[in-house]
Amino acid sequence: MNEKIEEWRRIIDEVDVELTRLLNKRTECAIEIGRIKACDGLALYDPGREETVIKNVQALSGEHLDDDTIRRLFERIIDETRRAERKHMLDGPPSDVNQARKSKS
Repeated sequence: MNEKIEEWRRIIDEVDVELTRLLNKRTECAIEIGRIKACDGLALYDPGREETVIKNVQALSGEHLDDDTIRRLFERIIDETRRAERKHMLDGPPSDVNQARKSKS
């Protein structure tokens, strides 16, 4: 196969590893927020926050992904994150954010 294609595929593989790591970190944060919300009796779904997140990432989008594409991607990410939150909401009390940061260092 063409060496240039293989090199680009290696780069994509590296990006996929980083995306997966970041998506897992994002989900971990959302699960903790979900636990805190559950303890405080707050609703898991916050449409205002979701729209803020989408607007924020649309503002960061580069030349290759238009606003509609970013919206669809992040709506899916948020939906899957919310699903993970619901799954883990009753798995225990919220962990201390500072303790979580220390354990990751």
